Amino acid sequence: MIHPSAIVDSGAHIEPEVIVGPYAVIEDDCCIGSMSEIKAHAVICRYTTLGMNCKVFSGAVIGSIPQDLKFNKEVTKTQIGDGSIIREYVTINRGTSAKGTTQIGRETMIMAYTHVAHDCIVGDHVILSNAVNMAGHVKIEDHVVIGGMVPIHQFVRIGSHAMVGGGFRVTQDVPPFSLAAGEPLRFCGLNTLGLKRLGFSQSRIHDIDGAYRVIYRSGKLRKEALEVLKADMSGHSDVAAIITFFESSKRGVISK
Repeated sequence: MIHPSAIVDSGAHIEPEVIVGPYAVIEDDCCIGSMSEIKAHAVICRYTTLGMNCKVFSGAVIGSIPQDLKFNKEVTKTQIGDGSIIREYVTINRGTSAKGTTQIGRETMIMAYTHVAHDCIVGDHVILSNAVNMAGHVKIEDHVVIGGMVPIHQFVRIGSHAMVGGGFRVTQDVPPFSLAAGEPLRFCGLNTLGLKRLGFSQSRIHDIDGAYRVIYRSGKLRKEALEVLKADMSGHSDVAAIITFFESSKRGVISK
């Protein structure tokens, strides 16, 4: 099901039931999973693996070389998980020798005009709204929602189940389960609606909220607050994840 005007290199591996639209380009050393669709004028660059049942819309360019002056034509990869949707004019660069791979998870939606730079890792069930611009080495964990026109600084991490409001700059790490907004970006509470939609119980949300009250509202230094959480609530897996996120941050975590 490849349109006659499409250009598909003989070195590309195309699984069954793939649809390739008019004037699409698929370079060599690519693997396109079954039941995926590459729409008109999309470009899948070499060393890209696209999972099953993915959709790549018109004008998207997946797996192009990094916009990094240190890149020296090394063989690196781009991996897109099953069921992901890449909308119009999205650009995703492949990795560099630093990590080797740019990775997009399963059932993730990347909306139009978004840029995902080299060595980024985007988790499962993530939504990147229109015109999000990610610098290199950004890590976005599972079930994150990023609003439109958000620039994200290199090496930033955004924790699972977090939501970042549209139009705000992300220059520091955003902790899991949180809602972040403002200029400069700050912690604005929990992503309560998102947590409820994913089936978090009221008691689970209460425990997460209690942990953040200690971190952001107790008046304690952050290190002291984390020690309190370790002593009182470390047995709770969500709280343990919050503690680990803060303690492993290299760019620093947003303030209140």
